[in-house]
Amino acid sequence: MLINKNWKIQYFDVGQVRDLTIADPNYIDHFWMSAKVPGDVHSILREKNLIDDPFFGHNDLKSKWVEEKVWWYRTEFTFEKNLDQDERLELIFEGLDTFATVYLNGVELGSTENMFISHTFDVTREIVDGRNVLAVKFNPVSYQLKDKEKNYWAGFGKDRIWARKAQYHFGWDWGPQILTVGIWKEVRLEKRKIAKIESVYARTLDIQDSRALVQIDIYTKSFVKGKPLHAEITLKDPEQQFFQTVNMEQDRATLKLNIDHPNLWWTHDLGEPNLYQLSVVLKWEDEVLDTYQTEIGIRTMEVMQRDREGNPRFTFVLNGVEIFAKGANWIPVDSFLGSAPESRYRHLIQLAKEANMNMLRVWGGGIYEKDIFYQECNRQGILVWQDFMFACALYPDYNRNYMENVREEVVSVIKRLRNHPSIALWCGNNENDWLYEVERAAGNIHTPFYGEKIYHELIPELLEELDPSRVYWPSSPYGGNDHNSEEEGDRHNWQVWHGNVEPRKFGQNLGQNISVEGVSFRNYKKDRTRFCSEFGMHASANRYTLEKNLPEGTFYWGSDELAYRNKDYHHIKGILLMEGYTGIPKNVEEYMNYSMLTQAEGLKYGMEHYRRNKPQTSGALIWQLNDCWPGTSWSMIDYYLLPKASYYYSKKFNAPLLFTLEHDPGDDLHLWIVNDRLEDVEDILVFEVFRFNGELVYSKEFFIDVKGNTSTRIASLTEAEVLQGQPAEQVVVRLKSLKKKAEENYYYLRNHKDLQLPKAKLQVKVIPEKQEVEIRTDCFARFVKLELPAEKIIFSDNFFDLLPSERKIIKIRHLDGKTISLDGLSVSAINGSA
Repeated sequence: MLINKNWKIQYFDVGQVRDLTIADPNYIDHFWMSAKVPGDVHSILREKNLIDDPFFGHNDLKSKWVEEKVWWYRTEFTFEKNLDQDERLELIFEGLDTFATVYLNGVELGSTENMFISHTFDVTREIVDGRNVLAVKFNPVSYQLKDKEKNYWAGFGKDRIWARKAQYHFGWDWGPQILTVGIWKEVRLEKRKIAKIESVYARTLDIQDSRALVQIDIYTKSFVKGKPLHAEITLKDPEQQFFQTVNMEQDRATLKLNIDHPNLWWTHDLGEPNLYQLSVVLKWEDEVLDTYQTEIGIRTMEVMQRDREGNPRFTFVLNGVEIFAKGANWIPVDSFLGSAPESRYRHLIQLAKEANMNMLRVWGGGIYEKDIFYQECNRQGILVWQDFMFACALYPDYNRNYMENVREEVVSVIKRLRNHPSIALWCGNNENDWLYEVERAAGNIHTPFYGEKIYHELIPELLEELDPSRVYWPSSPYGGNDHNSEEEGDRHNWQVWHGNVEPRKFGQNLGQNISVEGVSFRNYKKDRTRFCSEFGMHASANRYTLEKNLPEGTFYWGSDELAYRNKDYHHIKGILLMEGYTGIPKNVEEYMNYSMLTQAEGLKYGMEHYRRNKPQTSGALIWQLNDCWPGTSWSMIDYYLLPKASYYYSKKFNAPLLFTLEHDPGDDLHLWIVNDRLEDVEDILVFEVFRFNGELVYSKEFFIDVKGNTSTRIASLTEAEVLQGQPAEQVVVRLKSLKKKAEENYYYLRNHKDLQLPKAKLQVKVIPEKQEVEIRTDCFARFVKLELPAEKIIFSDNFFDLLPSERKIIKIRHLDGKTISLDGLSVSAINGSA
């Protein structure tokens, strides 16, 4: 029974009214405001115009009062209490944010202090026949933490280390500080009889010679002793079905199944993400007591940390196949999680798949994601790197109460997530090991490594017991002589953007070079990491997103309101990046274009470098895929699900077959083929150099025969040979597959600011009935951009380059499948317009 109706909320000052007064069933709440559950207080207030949109302008500061109040939720429901002696009732809150006390019919059931997990209360005696009143009190975070130690190292606010609440709610360098509150997941009342299924654990033990061995463990909790229980297990897919009955002994049973010719779960780029339906029915005699259903995948997953010669590697191995992990870091989809629709998850994961990504990293400062996230990754064939929720701070592992809270969290999370085939790896934290050692070496930290017991003792011990099927990695980054070493483990490359001076070793200071050269994306080429789990740079949000959230008269380059969109207060880094590649923008139009172009070209430069270096480098995850608010950040897709230029670039630089050029201004040109497919590829690579007027300067064909799952350099050319006397500032290079097996790839022999681009005149033909646009140009058009003043608009391509001899047909779609009005369509290029 879902309890999602008749909810009301109201706020009070701390200590204003006795708790039991408000929790009393006879308390008069007629004048409270109605509320949605699941949801959050801010969204309710916004819907009722009691606060202004916190995302608009500086309105987040105007709603700070919400965080300082005590908030109460109340509802009433009718229940017919016809319970047998062997039956009991459980009240389940899937998510309470965060410091909550729960009352039923005036009885205090208990308090919670963990947003990440569900909370269950036995209400068999407390529920009554007829009208029942449920009340939940939320204390302010500041009140709950006011007496806690606040002098430990922690980025982005020191209060947060004591709160098992999404850490980004306290503010981060890409999102605002908004401390949400409320019932953010479902509330249920469930009737139990005799026993219930406590958890199920299904895993693939082995795959050999077209036969898989699958083990299914069933754990139950009995309320009544002496009743013999059994479980009926069904495992099926469209081609096969397996059924077996097992007896429960001491609340546990184990079943092993041999499955001939299993349909394996693969990432979408290697095969089909085949799923089996698993059903467990718990029975006493012939009576059904409880059921459990989920989807599982039959697959093996390892992380190779040494190759056959003993060299360090960090390579994910799926069903015996080494893969190059291409993807991005995932942050929470909204500042207001309880109100975020499931469609937002489906859209973002579908967009990741369309960009040829095969891995997403759930970053450790957000949440253990909603079920819909993992279900979609299972179905779409995308692997998940799963952090535990500890990030950029010391955590009080010396405090017994805190550690009991964390233990309950870790156990709950492992049991909830361990059946998802998409989850490839558990990781203890984000950057804590690395930054602690860096800050201690610099003399900025003098305390022990608080939190170490969580990542290096508690979590691995619980995983060994509850999920021994996956690799556990203590932190990200981790490994080598410096936790951020390129020589072992995984690495976060923040030489680019943050200007970190690396490599370094334990005990040495981590320098910073905040200059054009120090933050340049060309520094990626120095990185020979085994696995880059973070790298990226800022870009502006799309025009629609900025205009929608900036007060009138403030949408201009240099405005305070535009700067407020950027929560990384070192704004100079983005300026320096643009200065080195595009030049410094002089107006908001140039800012949007230059920042997006720099991000797109920079990520292309980095990802293609890492891919060329496979298998020594075996993965690269961009920071970051998405946004939680309409700001300016590292994201590839902005808050309104409008992809930036880097997203459209990524569809090409992540393609399974990549023709790529290794080149820096003045150097030789090296041609590479990266083949992530398992099949060998034969093709002809056409190397072409054009003047901007479309004249062909140089052309050469290369026959290629490339093995599956390899990276190969096929040729080298000099600038003098390919330029044929033409200025490097006046040409564009194109790599083309004669058999159309690979995407066309464009390159420039000089930085954008040094190119001598002509003024292009675009010819645009709009075809509304087909939701298409046809584009031509009279001379080379750089960075052709299509814009519509609406959210969730996806173009088949955007921010592309166009030669004068060609035409481009762009299909336009809405993520919700709506027909789009093309009346407001704008088409431009960085060097021209329609």
